[in-house]
Amino acid sequence: MSGTTLLTEKWPVLGWHEQAAVWLQIWADLGRAPRTIDAYARGLTEYLLMCERDDVDPVTANCAHIAVYVRELTSRPHRRGANVVAIDSGAGLANATIQQRLVPVRLFYDFLMEEGLRESNPVGRGRYTPGRRAGGQQRGLVPRLTKLPWIPSEQQWLRVLEVARSEPVRNRVMLALAYDAALRREELCSLRTDDVDPAHRTLRIRAETTKNRLERVVPYSASTGVLLSQYLTHRAQVSRARGPLFLSESRRNHAQVVRRIALTSGVERFSTHTTRHLCLTDLARMGWEVHTIAAFAGHRHTDSTLQYIHLSGRELADKLARGMEHIHAWRIQALTSIHDAETAR
Repeated sequence: MSGTTLLTEKWPVLGWHEQAAVWLQIWADLGRAPRTIDAYARGLTEYLLMCERDDVDPVTANCAHIAVYVRELTSRPHRRGANVVAIDSGAGLANATIQQRLVPVRLFYDFLMEEGLRESNPVGRGRYTPGRRAGGQQRGLVPRLTKLPWIPSEQQWLRVLEVARSEPVRNRVMLALAYDAALRREELCSLRTDDVDPAHRTLRIRAETTKNRLERVVPYSASTGVLLSQYLTHRAQVSRARGPLFLSESRRNHAQVVRRIALTSGVERFSTHTTRHLCLTDLARMGWEVHTIAAFAGHRHTDSTLQYIHLSGRELADKLARGMEHIHAWRIQALTSIHDAETAR
C-alpha cells in the first residue's frame, strides 16, 4: 500500500480531489520525508474541508477564499483558551502554525499552475514593497512573527533533571546527547550504532536525518560518554545486532518520555527541542562565535542560529558594558598619545 493511499484513508477529502492526491504522490516520489508528506497532507486537508463546506472548487478558488481560510486559522479556538487579549493569549493558532498551514496550499496552487489548470496562485508569496533591502521585499499574507525560543530557568532545569534521574539509562542518555550535541529529535532518534565513535567521543549526524541534508560530526562530553558506555552495555544484553542505537523496550517513544518528564516536573513547556535551544544558548554564553555555533548546530546560515540563541537583557547589557569599556580605553589611549606626541616636540 502506497504512502498516498494511507493518507487518503486517513483524510478521505484528499481522495475526493484527484489533483490533491497526484500532488502528494509527486512529493512522495521525489523522496520527501514521510513526516513532511504527512504535514502537507494535514495542511491541505484543512483547506479542502473549508472548500467542501463553502461549496468552493479549490481549482478555481480566488484570493477571497484564501482570505476566509486565513481568518479561520487566526480566529480558531485554541486549546489553551478562547479569549483574545494579546497576540499569543490562547485564541487562534500560533503564528508559526498558520505559516505552516499556508505552505502546502501555496505549493498545491504552484502545481496547478504548472499543470496549466490555473494562471495565478491565490496564495502567492506576498506583495512587492519598495524601499526595503535592495529595493523591495516580499510581504506575506500573514505577518511572520519571530519570537525567541523558550528555554528553562535554572530552577526549572533542575526540576527536569530531578525527574529525569529516575528514568531508565536509555532515556537518560538520549536526553544527555540531545543537549550535549544540540540534536534535533529526528537526528537523535535516527542515530545508529556505527554513527558513534567512542574513542574520539563524536557522533556522525547523517545527511538524510538532518533538516537541511547537511552531514556533520559533533562531539559529546566525557560525562555523557560514561552514561553512553553504560547504555551500550545494557543494549548488548537486549541485542548485539548493529542498527538503531536506541532500541525501544516499550511503546513509549522519545516524545512521550519527554512529555511525561515535563508534566511530572511541572515544567510543561519542556519539549524535545528545548535541549537544543538551551545548548546553543549556553554555547553563546560561553563566548562561542556565531559561525562556530552554526556549524555545530548544522545551520546553513547564521540567521537561523541567531533565532535559537536566547540571551537575557542582563547578559546583553554586560556585553555592551564590556564593549564600551574597551572603546573608552581606546579613546583615552588615542587622546593621551596625541598629548605625548605634542610634548615630545
